[in-house]
Amino acid sequence: MAIVTLRLNDEEEKILELLVKYFDADKSKILKEAMWDKFEDLRDREIIENFEKKNKVGKVQFGSANDLIRKIEKKKKSA
Repeated sequence: MAIVTLRLNDEEEKILELLVKYFDADKSKILKEAMWDKFEDLRDREIIENFEKKNKVGKVQFGSANDLIRKIEKKKKSA
């Protein structure tokens, strides 16, 4: 397990303390959750970029909700 030192200015420290009190969590948990939120943003961006690349070359197809339900039902029957 790694130990990380983080320097905060006065304003950042006040914000962290506010979050600690508001969420009733320790500093480590608040900072870890912020890290995971940023990581999730990165993954979402990658998924969007991948979709846009596929869409640009015409490899994206859209269907209705009914089409999706039919495909699921068909798959259930064949299983």
